Amino acid sequence: MSDSHIQVTASIDPCGLDEHPDCGIRDVLTRVGDKWSVLVIVELASGTRRFRELQRSIDGISQRMLTLTVRRLERDGLVIRTVYPTVPAHVTYELTALGSSLTHLVKQLADWSLENRDTIGRSRADYDAHHPDHDIR
Repeated sequence: MSDSHIQVTASIDPCGLDEHPDCGIRDVLTRVGDKWSVLVIVELASGTRRFRELQRSIDGISQRMLTLTVRRLERDGLVIRTVYPTVPAHVTYELTALGSSLTHLVKQLADWSLENRDTIGRSRADYDAHHPDHDIR
């Protein structure tokens, strides 16, 4: 580890200590770090979307999981849900200012993932070759 890494991490108190039972990091990361939340935030970074537009744009997400995800993001103040008085109801979702403030971090994570995808894939293949009986996936 570099000295700068040690200096940066040394100033952060770890969660789980008796005198520091919950610093809030775990709770926030649980929400913004899950796969579906990240994908919803990425999609909404492009602008307001209707529910079906979100569902079509996020491969593999079920209607129930999308409903839970946008409700949780709304509860956390990251997404605004607007219902228009029409028949059938017209509902849109958009990022709040707080949600928008996450987009540069999510983009950095996505860029890092793309840049390192092949290296991580090779590392996994090497690990799997050296540990054929493991069940880590």
